[in-house]
Amino acid sequence: MFILRFLGLVLLILLTFLAFLWGGLALWYQLPLGIAATIGCLILWVTIAFAVLWLEFKGRVWRALIVLIPIMIGLGYWWGTIKPSLTRIWADDVAQTVTGTLTGNYVTLSNVRNFEWRTTTDYTPRWEVRTYALDDLATVDIFLSYWSNPAIAHTLVSFGFNNGEHVVFSAEIRKERHEEFSEIGGFFKQFELAMIAADERDIIRLRTNVRKEDVYRYQVNLSPETRQALFLSYLDSANHLATTAKFYNTITANCTTVIFSMARAIAPGIPLDYRIVFSGYLPGYLYDVGAIDHSKPLDQVTREASINQRAMAADSAPDFSARIRLPAN
Repeated sequence: MFILRFLGLVLLILLTFLAFLWGGLALWYQLPLGIAATIGCLILWVTIAFAVLWLEFKGRVWRALIVLIPIMIGLGYWWGTIKPSLTRIWADDVAQTVTGTLTGNYVTLSNVRNFEWRTTTDYTPRWEVRTYALDDLATVDIFLSYWSNPAIAHTLVSFGFNNGEHVVFSAEIRKERHEEFSEIGGFFKQFELAMIAADERDIIRLRTNVRKEDVYRYQVNLSPETRQALFLSYLDSANHLATTAKFYNTITANCTTVIFSMARAIAPGIPLDYRIVFSGYLPGYLYDVGAIDHSKPLDQVTREASINQRAMAADSAPDFSARIRLPAN
């Protein structure tokens, strides 16, 4: 009995610590106060946390719970009042989100981004209307862009047409003008989720030539019917996100999980895998399920998928898309 009580107390202390840690991060990222006031609130929060943990450590569990339970109920209520929005002062590159209409065989996309990037802060914004024939949809490529952690990559899906045009869909955080990306902030409702459609000379070149990220391209093996279904699922998702605000989440609602959810709606048998969350390892998953080139070892497929050298050579050339698809040296 003593051992069970001891283990129960240890578990309670651990859960209390995690609850206060989560709550502290939630307050840091979401309190609508200035830095000084937020820090003051966090100091009070930490003081309460230490008091509750001290009571638990001393075995005064009921006294601890009298403080802990109302605080956590209040925290949960406050957290539930934080709602996503479609009307903030957005950063220029996510100021518009794509929408589309289907008329017969033709899809018309509004707000296709085609910026001319010189640096990350010096650019000419352009938002365009483009029309694509579904019957001309010929290829689907997945681009993975790495910037720091090999386990994490941004995932973009590019649809190629017989006339040489490509349009890229990217589920992205919708930053406000003053915000910077934060993986931790992505757990705490810091960003909304946006669907961006863009020209490859914009969204791929931005990553390879301007941000100097490591970018890889993998052509995905899909039937014509599945390619069209995936394209239309992006259209539906884009239209939904344009009218219904949703928070980005680093784990459950990010660039890769959005793709997986849509793909699973088309082909329910696609297996769930940890590499869906740790998107940097997505090539191994695609290789294992036969979605990308399987005629060579995975290491070779990955090496040949790197496009940075070709993208740097192409730079702002009109045939950027064709040149990044030239055979690897």
